[in-house]
Amino acid sequence: MKQARKYKFTNDLYVFMIVLHIALGILINMIPVFSKLYFAIACSFFILKIIVAHKADKTMWVLFGCAYIAAAESLFRMTGGGLFYEFSKYYVILLVLMGMFFNGVSGKAYPYFMYLILLVPSVLVASINLGFDLNFRTSVAFVLSGPVCLGISALYCYDKKVTSEQLLQIMACMSYPLVAMTTYIILYNPSVKEVLTGTGSNFTTSGGFGPNQVSTLLGLGMVTFIVRFFLKSPTLFLKVFNSLLLFVVTYRALVTFSRGGVFGSIIVIAGFLWVLYLRSKYKRRQQIIALFIILVLGSMVTWTITSSQTSGLIDNRYANKDAIGREKEDISTGRLELFVHEIQGFLEHPFLGVGASGMKQVRLEEEGKIVASHNEVSRLLSEHGILGLIILLLLIIKPLAYRTQQQGNILFYSFLAFWFATINHSAMRIAAPGFIYGLALLRIVYEKKNPIHRKLSARK
Repeated sequence: MKQARKYKFTNDLYVFMIVLHIALGILINMIPVFSKLYFAIACSFFILKIIVAHKADKTMWVLFGCAYIAAAESLFRMTGGGLFYEFSKYYVILLVLMGMFFNGVSGKAYPYFMYLILLVPSVLVASINLGFDLNFRTSVAFVLSGPVCLGISALYCYDKKVTSEQLLQIMACMSYPLVAMTTYIILYNPSVKEVLTGTGSNFTTSGGFGPNQVSTLLGLGMVTFIVRFFLKSPTLFLKVFNSLLLFVVTYRALVTFSRGGVFGSIIVIAGFLWVLYLRSKYKRRQQIIALFIILVLGSMVTWTITSSQTSGLIDNRYANKDAIGREKEDISTGRLELFVHEIQGFLEHPFLGVGASGMKQVRLEEEGKIVASHNEVSRLLSEHGILGLIILLLLIIKPLAYRTQQQGNILFYSFLAFWFATINHSAMRIAAPGFIYGLALLRIVYEKKNPIHRKLSARK
């Protein structure tokens, strides 16, 4: 019987992959069409790898592929490399379905099957409510591709066994395309000062793309390098290497002037460090405290550099002030008004809601313009009614209940916090929050020792 080949992932390979992706970012900037080749190679690689891998390794490669493409989503969007705007979500769904075909799903994951069924009525309501000004297929696909990506990911990941080392490899896979994106953004906009005119979110400093999405994924990059810094940097070189990557990514996240991704990453990082500290013994706690002090000092230096490079505008942005220092009335930049409007939609249509993308139709009729929601919680309630409330409760309660049985995933709360923080400022515009929600449901197991070694030990 063919044995599964043990996948070797060393720190040397990690450094090589980071350097390779810096080079990819440079190439994309120099030769824009290279983004399409990069996209085609990356997508083809993971599909082929899943097909040819030993059955025992297929789960790992499904998760690697999903993590990589979910993190690369904004890079492909800003450089025109992807096939179409929502491709990454559909690609994640495709890989997960391949994983289901080869590895199946846990019978205990049935609540997420129910979750997917609960999304269906909103499509039926939308078919009645949406007017001719909104394309039914594209409008429904836009708002449901993210929730479906989450449901399929959760269905597949639930109780899937991976080792703690493989979990760190998944995090590393996310960091690679984020390094490429950061490199591209730096080359796209090397001088921040020259393009700043106010304290609003800035498209130019975000690589010419949506600051909210770029900030969210750069925030995810901050999380991946923090995890690497604390859990997978045994040498001084790796500590310095990962901390430099962390501070560069943090700087570029800050100068997008989109606060959601930065605040979200801070919440996730705080949760991770708190859990890590509580689960560590005395000696390890002292190391964590020392590294945390270094992290705080580095963050202060990063903020000082950012403040200097933005001529103090970043200070005003995070103090909710405009360019000349006047305090803004709405700290949410219009999101609170959208949230309240959608809650009103829920109160007016409490049973089945207004249907998928229905609030766009309502705003079009009332205000004469199409405005997409930034908050998935209020969107669920307004467009799905009472079913949306059931969906939300299921998504929160089920993983917490699973946590009471399986407590090996040190990143459980970090994954769940990233999902919840992101859907509250960016809805589910990207695949990352849905897929990362699924990672919270993985079952962490200890890697088995080589049976030959055990036999030798027994003989002794």
